[in-house]
Amino acid sequence: MSPAALTTVDDLDRRLQELHVLTAQTPLYNPVFQLGLELSRQLENGEMGLDQIEALVAEMECEGLRTRAARLDRMLAPIAPAENAARLDAAASATGTGDDFTAFAVRWQRPAAHVVFTGHPTFLLSTAQTEAVALAASTGDHSEAAVCVASPDRDTITLDYEHGKAMDAIARGQKARDRINERLFDIAAARWPKRWKGLNPMPVRFASWVGYDMDGRTDIGWSTSIRYRLEEKAQRLASYAETLAQAAPDISARLARAAAHAADMAARFAADLSAPEALSAAANALTADHADKLVSLDAIISDLESEARHADQDQARTLLVAAAAMRADGLGMGWIHFRVNASQLQNAIRLRIDPEGRLNLASQAALVRMRELLAEVTPLKSNFAALAIENSTAVRQFLAMAQILGHIDADAPIRMLVAECEEPTTILAALYFARMFGIDDKVDVSPLFETESALEHGGRFLDAVLAEPAYRDYAHKRGRVSIQTGFSDAGRFVGQVPAALAIERLQGRLSEAMVANGLTDVSALIFNTHGESMGRGAHPSSIEDRFQWPMSPWARRRFLRAGIRLEPEVSFQGGDGYLWFGSDELALATLTRMAEMPLWGADADAPTDLFYRRTDLSLDFYRAIRGVQHEHLESATYSRAITAFGLGLLNDTGSRKSRRQSDLASDRSMSLRQIRAIPHNAILQQLGYPVNVIAGIGTASDGNREEVAALLRESERGQQLMRLARSANALASIKTVAAYGELFNSAYWASRPYRGDEKHIAGACLKLAEYLTKDDRTGVYRRLASRLRVDAMKLHFLLDLLPDETPLPDREHTRRSLGVLQSLRIALFKHMFLRAVMVPQFSRANDISRDDVLEMFFTLRVEDGLAQLRRAFPTSFPSIDDFTVDKPSDYPDSSATGYAQIHREFIDPIARCYALSLRITTALANEFGAHG
Repeated sequence: MSPAALTTVDDLDRRLQELHVLTAQTPLYNPVFQLGLELSRQLENGEMGLDQIEALVAEMECEGLRTRAARLDRMLAPIAPAENAARLDAAASATGTGDDFTAFAVRWQRPAAHVVFTGHPTFLLSTAQTEAVALAASTGDHSEAAVCVASPDRDTITLDYEHGKAMDAIARGQKARDRINERLFDIAAARWPKRWKGLNPMPVRFASWVGYDMDGRTDIGWSTSIRYRLEEKAQRLASYAETLAQAAPDISARLARAAAHAADMAARFAADLSAPEALSAAANALTADHADKLVSLDAIISDLESEARHADQDQARTLLVAAAAMRADGLGMGWIHFRVNASQLQNAIRLRIDPEGRLNLASQAALVRMRELLAEVTPLKSNFAALAIENSTAVRQFLAMAQILGHIDADAPIRMLVAECEEPTTILAALYFARMFGIDDKVDVSPLFETESALEHGGRFLDAVLAEPAYRDYAHKRGRVSIQTGFSDAGRFVGQVPAALAIERLQGRLSEAMVANGLTDVSALIFNTHGESMGRGAHPSSIEDRFQWPMSPWARRRFLRAGIRLEPEVSFQGGDGYLWFGSDELALATLTRMAEMPLWGADADAPTDLFYRRTDLSLDFYRAIRGVQHEHLESATYSRAITAFGLGLLNDTGSRKSRRQSDLASDRSMSLRQIRAIPHNAILQQLGYPVNVIAGIGTASDGNREEVAALLRESERGQQLMRLARSANALASIKTVAAYGELFNSAYWASRPYRGDEKHIAGACLKLAEYLTKDDRTGVYRRLASRLRVDAMKLHFLLDLLPDETPLPDREHTRRSLGVLQSLRIALFKHMFLRAVMVPQFSRANDISRDDVLEMFFTLRVEDGLAQLRRAFPTSFPSIDDFTVDKPSDYPDSSATGYAQIHREFIDPIARCYALSLRITTALANEFGAHG
């Protein structure tokens, strides 16, 4: 086929196959870059325009959405409500056999999981696209007509937007849980007609930290958290009232009045409270006694259960389903999680433990002083005025929690997540403030383990904390020990496979520490936070793998055998995570899969997996992978490659900043530490190779490959690790990584017009070649590609020794689709770079030179670059007709025109190319299954 026929996606697909054949003749030949060059030539000579490119992008965008819907359908199947009802019946029938109502009740009163909806910036799809994908997955219709009608126009993402989406997802989850509870009551009524009304089912519990997570954010004030909690209260009370409108009209009316009162309070706290008078009025209204004010549902639940005892089955079921929902959610849409950084807590406690700043808070002396403070503290009253004037971020959180528990919802406990917590003193400081404000009986303090250091030393940290008498007393009061593990940053710092193994080990150490310190009579609440992508802990192979990856059967058995009740908690992060609850059908399917496979479930009598018996092999395997990952993280080559385009490859997917602000100079030497885990992972996907998933596995098997392969074949855990690796490898392309480096190859741009058939862009090519002679990015990408290739070849040798359990039938088509998308984007970047150097000379302004503007485009700070060009070449001027002066003027004459032509020929095409490249970003992310 002639390159001239590149007019359809099928053409591009076939051409890429043809180009790929040439790699057999020339190993360094790059089909992705070559196809990008052929598209670029057609774009520059006029055979193809941006309209045709946009049509191709739209078709590929459609395919990505259909792939996303099909993957969700495959993971959750079955999705039809009738099929899930049958699956739930089967799961329920397997418990409480015969007359054993108690066994049935115990099983279904224990949540299969706690589900937390977080505000992570993964709102990749627009609302219209999300709804289209959710509908397609719900109905099984993945056709273009069903999925591809959604507009690609992106939403403006604010904190309110994120909170609204989280509440929508939780509401659908609550509806699904009600359906499950209805069915459980019917099953119980049929089997135990005299006892079924004593069932208190809780298949799942919901929570959210959207609007309460302060770690790394300065845009969430305490009044925002109070407002959200009041809005959630109003929403939940209204839904309770609606549920009970027919079955219990009097209770429904009371709940409706309470909802209206909460909505009024929310409106008051949404107002400007900067003036003391305004805050005082809002606070006094909230704290005042009122006939419609509810701060506890205990009495309501008691009334519902009392009425149910004398009602017929249909009415009783409605009453008891409502009571079950109230018991699970309280006076809100679910539990809430506040989050602060350990440094904020340390700063707050230092004022009390060491006002002169002489004490090392990691020292034994500080720990002794902290114990004394805890023993001496007495609860203090607090109010909204105290909250308003508090300067310490950490103390503000405890004051806000005290107001919520005192005046909004006294029933539901609150989690206090502490990020980067590596010192026992930090946990005791959190207990101190909780006790000081009288809320230690309702707050679960939870350290987060996700950094390399925290995972390495977390076992000793847990030993030290649980050995503290004050902590043990607190754990017995709360009835649980709470921790949080993070697969996101852990996957960035040590690689996803080593992260999962290190977290698994830490979970096992918690069970040991609880046994050693006499805490087997309390629960272990383990919040395993993972994202929706492979690189951040979401296993893509099956729903069973997804549920087991955050906490393996081996780790679960450690708690079962110790007699410790396990409370597993998992996250559904941002827009990508909410998609699992994107429709009533999807929410029901998600919760039914959890009911079938509770996340605490494991066979306590199962023999130990070979992976944990052959530690001589598995430990070396883990350490070797981790070593390779560490080398990449510390490598200047890797850091430069990942940050070469800044964050310009990515869409804006959340209200939280993805990196700290910087100037041009710091952009040129940006560190991986400046960007967060989600954009880091997303950039890897966009460059075509998920390094943090794959890298190191091949190298780790080198030297004793057959023995490692035998271990992985015979171990269930080993098979699961390799399913993750295969899934990532199926989407990986080192050729793509290398192709992006060639964009900065001075020799390429100098040689492109050499044959004389592109004379119209020869000058621009030479300008690019001259500018890029000192650029390091081509060499950086070539070095990275070489390192990745050596490791990848060793991985291929290992995979040849392992059977592929679930080969993907469309694997090669998917790989070509990814290649086509990358080639289209490379062609767009070339067009953008050429137009940038063709722009006429303009004057320096604000210490920003022409070269600075070019660098903005090369690092994809395109909006910044366009702003400078629009400043230099304005099209909007004051008109002479705007003035009513008496004297006439012949100037400006017809030759004194604006810069409209420069905009048409250069500025507008650059803007359009970049907009299309971001649509390609979405399509690529959909093929990977998530933004980051």
